[in-house]
Amino acid sequence: MVVDIAADRIAAVRAFNRSYTRFLGALNEHLLNTPFSLTEARVLYELGQQNEIEVTALRQAAGLDAGYLSRLLTRFADNGLVRRERSRSDARRQVVRLTNKGYDSFRVLDTKSVGLIRDLLADLNDEEQVRLLEAMELIRRRIDRPDTRPDVPLRSPEPGDYGWVIEREAALYAAEHGFDSSYEALVAQIVADYLDKHDPERERAWIAELNGERVGAIFCVRKDETTAKLRLLHVEPSARGAGVGSTLVDECIQFARSAGYHAMELWTVSVLAPARRIYQRAGFELVEEDKAQRFGQELTGQTWRLDLRR
Repeated sequence: MVVDIAADRIAAVRAFNRSYTRFLGALNEHLLNTPFSLTEARVLYELGQQNEIEVTALRQAAGLDAGYLSRLLTRFADNGLVRRERSRSDARRQVVRLTNKGYDSFRVLDTKSVGLIRDLLADLNDEEQVRLLEAMELIRRRIDRPDTRPDVPLRSPEPGDYGWVIEREAALYAAEHGFDSSYEALVAQIVADYLDKHDPERERAWIAELNGERVGAIFCVRKDETTAKLRLLHVEPSARGAGVGSTLVDECIQFARSAGYHAMELWTVSVLAPARRIYQRAGFELVEEDKAQRFGQELTGQTWRLDLRR
């Protein structure tokens, strides 16, 4: 359905766009009097938020064409700003990280950007600041909301998929969080128990795919007659942000309800913040925490619970 919008409202939005891009300096060849364009600064910002990132994930985060990003990263590498190498968890993938020189450039951009925004807010009183931030949040929510979520097909595991889950979980958590081989042993035991004696009426597993490739997995297993356990939620780095994790968790919850469970529990560690946000959005509540030596380091374990009867 085409909605008829008054011309003066369209003109007001365009006027806002012109003012805001001028305020950001986005129309200048060099952003904030630095050697970088707006796009280059955006890529530096994404790289500055984490130790390393897969090139595919960086492309998705920055919203750039693969060829354009490749050329940009080549320029950055030639200028000593980034280092590219094969992923330790999957040699087929490439990761990129900032060099010390790259971090220096990122910090200059970040400091200048913070200063620009601080100057903007300093001219407003507290009430005006709140109103401005509320308006910005409304705009952000609207433009960040995707029109449609990518279709994430789920299927039952096939021969070879169970081994893939063990290998990817172990390799990924070792690379990203420094987990030792005891984590791989735990994952292997969970998968082995499921294969050995799972009840197909009350326990299930799913594999998620995107573009024909495996990108995620999850298991629903029985704790007792009334409680199910969500286990081994896995999302490949290349698929983060595509709704894979939420799709898997939603399917797991729906199955647990249909199987007659009254509640669902899961155990995780506090460093896995993206997964925790998915659980919270699904309605899970934190019920227990403890610190202990796990997987080669001290970690805070967390138990989360969801009432399925609500």
